[in-house]
Amino acid sequence: MILIDNRQEKIEFSKENEDVISKLIDYALKEEGVNIEYEISVILIDNAEIRKINKENRDIDSVTDVLSFPMLEYPEKKFYKDVYTDTKFSDAYLDDGKLVLGDIALSLETAKEQSDEFGHSFIRECAYLVIHSVLHLLGYDHMEIEDKLIMRKREEEILNKFNINR
Repeated sequence: MILIDNRQEKIEFSKENEDVISKLIDYALKEEGVNIEYEISVILIDNAEIRKINKENRDIDSVTDVLSFPMLEYPEKKFYKDVYTDTKFSDAYLDDGKLVLGDIALSLETAKEQSDEFGHSFIRECAYLVIHSVLHLLGYDHMEIEDKLIMRKREEEILNKFNINR
């Protein structure tokens, strides 16, 4: 289940945009081996709210585009398809049979600014940021250059399947 909660009024986000984001998330999760019911929440917020969340959770007092809040920690630093049945993985959390992967906070204001800056569509920027966050929820990271290259490649593969290009 994908929960999308629009908590801002500054940037229009259509039902069609919500559908694109939901389909992308579902596709990405299936491609990554999530073959059990899952739950992810996406909150759509403005710059003031994401700045507040960033300060509260990361002690960084600035606006950012997207934040990911994974609910799981993976022994191998990345999701694997049997994680929720692996007896060694005691942190797996099933809620009513659904794997709760985490939350995504997306600033639509920043996404709009970045889409203008990069010269591509608003939905492309939102889609990229959401897929970036979904991969974080699955244990991907980009702190090391090798990991960054792997993550970027995966983001582009997923977006290209939906013809969402730069």
